[in-house]
Amino acid sequence: MSRPSVLIVGAGIGGLTAAIALRARGIPVEICEAAPAARMSGTGLGIANNATPVLRALGIDLGDGRCGQVTERLEMRTAAGKLLRALPVQSVTTDLGDPIVCIGRDDLMAILKDACGDTPIHYGTEAVGVDAGGGRPAIRCADGRVLSADVLVGADGIGSAVRAAIAGQSAPIDGGYVCWLATVPFSHPQMVRGYTGQYWGHGQRFGLSDIGGGTAYWWGTKNMAPRQDRRAKAAKSDIVEAYHGWAPEVVEVISATPEAAIVTTRPLDRPFLSKWGRGAVTLVGDAAHPMLDALGQGASSAIEDGYVLAGALDRGSDPVAALREYEDLRRKRTRMLVRTARRLATLEQSENRAVQRARNYVLTHMPSRILTIQAKALRFDMEAVV
Repeated sequence: MSRPSVLIVGAGIGGLTAAIALRARGIPVEICEAAPAARMSGTGLGIANNATPVLRALGIDLGDGRCGQVTERLEMRTAAGKLLRALPVQSVTTDLGDPIVCIGRDDLMAILKDACGDTPIHYGTEAVGVDAGGGRPAIRCADGRVLSADVLVGADGIGSAVRAAIAGQSAPIDGGYVCWLATVPFSHPQMVRGYTGQYWGHGQRFGLSDIGGGTAYWWGTKNMAPRQDRRAKAAKSDIVEAYHGWAPEVVEVISATPEAAIVTTRPLDRPFLSKWGRGAVTLVGDAAHPMLDALGQGASSAIEDGYVLAGALDRGSDPVAALREYEDLRRKRTRMLVRTARRLATLEQSENRAVQRARNYVLTHMPSRILTIQAKALRFDMEAVV
């Protein structure tokens, strides 16, 4: 049986994972990426234990200690640093058999790119037009070239040109807050090996994670309308002021970070698409189902997408039918993740004092077994999609 050729638009986490999984199944694949070279962000991320087994199945063991840091301690705290709850990360990891890993985004991207082997990655190749009609799909590049394949996969993020060709142009939905991110060499008595802490304030959050090698990854959010965040992009002093009086480790890690190392973003999502494919074209990751940051599942769900897509194309003799199978397998789960992330962001960014008190009380007094059940609900059943 001949194998369909696949062209992936976008060399992010979802696109690279899809390429690795397709290559492992003997399906010819190429990637085009608008950036002139591999993007360097200087930030970090967490890969949840629904995605680490997927990577391990593809030959990438993030828990082997060579890069990143397995999360051993996950704590929720108030802005001042008072412990609300230590989450049962160890029991969940033991039961599921795979760890949560916090890692530098650039390190993860390098690992994924290396695992792509001889897969062609065409940097500086921006898709400015997409033919998603009947027949063989194609993209028109900014330099005038036309690239085509039997299957076209849009992995080109929240501003996806491929999505626009399928679903039309639409503006993303702003989360209502700004997010600052950075990595920095850092040590503090609170940040023991494998530590991840989240701190809840008044319309603000902060996250601090050990990503290995004496390096911390931190992120902070603050409710702010888009027109208000311009100064926050320019001045570290605004961030210092925003977290004045917070836990010592929060204040100190911000202080230790050079202004040039701080990245500013605005978390965005979109209305969930009932269909994210047409003909021999489909989407993965943020191109398909962008979600807010509160659940920490953006990268992990993109990794799942790539794995499921490759499996569907490997099983099916008809590529178009295989793409619809992939989308059907992913739709319910990703809709749940998008909605849960939006609800969590609303709760965690709340400026209502009564809501904050209730939120903190419930987290503090919730039985451990309920927390464990909730964590396990995010488990990804790999066997069900093979």
